Amino acid sequence: MLSVALAAVLSVFIYFVWLKIIYRQYRQCVAENGTGYIVSLIQKASITKDPDGICSHGKHRKERVPWLRAAAGQDRVSENLRVLFVTAHPDDECMFFAPAIIHFVKLNVSVYLLCLSAGNYYNQGEIRKKELLKSCGVLGIPAAHLTVIDCSELPDHPRVQWDTDLVSTLILKQVEASTINLVLTFDKSGVSGHNNHITLYRSLRYLSCAGKLPEGCCAVALETVNIFRKYVSIFELPISWFSASDFISIIWKKEYGQAKRAMCCHDSQMLWFRQVYLLFSRYMFINTFRLISEERKC
Repeated sequence: MLSVALAAVLSVFIYFVWLKIIYRQYRQCVAENGTGYIVSLIQKASITKDPDGICSHGKHRKERVPWLRAAAGQDRVSENLRVLFVTAHPDDECMFFAPAIIHFVKLNVSVYLLCLSAGNYYNQGEIRKKELLKSCGVLGIPAAHLTVIDCSELPDHPRVQWDTDLVSTLILKQVEASTINLVLTFDKSGVSGHNNHITLYRSLRYLSCAGKLPEGCCAVALETVNIFRKYVSIFELPISWFSASDFISIIWKKEYGQAKRAMCCHDSQMLWFRQVYLLFSRYMFINTFRLISEERKC
């Protein structure tokens, strides 16, 4: 019995060491490439596809976009790069996107957040907007870069399907106003299956595949994983690391503490199941994204 227990402890220790090795490899890649992979994504999305290809990006796209050609060195690229996270509710930014937000902020990239509702399902909209502002402060998003849409046509409700034309218009307006280069939102499953999340994906997918995003801007979707992968915390890392995705963001102990503090800013939402989520969700540690323009049947 003792030998079994020792074997179990040793296995956990070896697995944890493996996690640390993967994280160090990730940090080394970030140190060497910086925002280079983001630049590659934008360039990849800027290539016009033929009619039989995966997706068309409009007739006037060029192989490389002007600001990338003009950028001299990594620092200049980071200065020019602007990313926009599109969420449906206050707390989405830390529950689902904290690893990517923290990653971009550390790279000195300008981070913007567009939240399409005030989270007024329980008539707490004003409270939740204030909580969102605090959360953004913890994550490193300037107050001037936060936009909250409080519109009766976009109610916070899991069974309400938002109008994709309206959502597309709002996203495009923000993209153009802030000269955004990379837009990030949920994928077709919305991580939690929430209808509001899924509408964001459909709207951004439309903008991307119809060639309506400005030149030099591309869109990516946060991958939804199965329930087992979703709730094994950082221990899911090897699966994400070795799976196909267009880019990955990983945080460790210190950054996790930052993400947790951001979530705790949403005091009105901190029910018992969100406490459990903080401990066990891999989205508190790992984000993997897929380029929307590479998805089939656009």
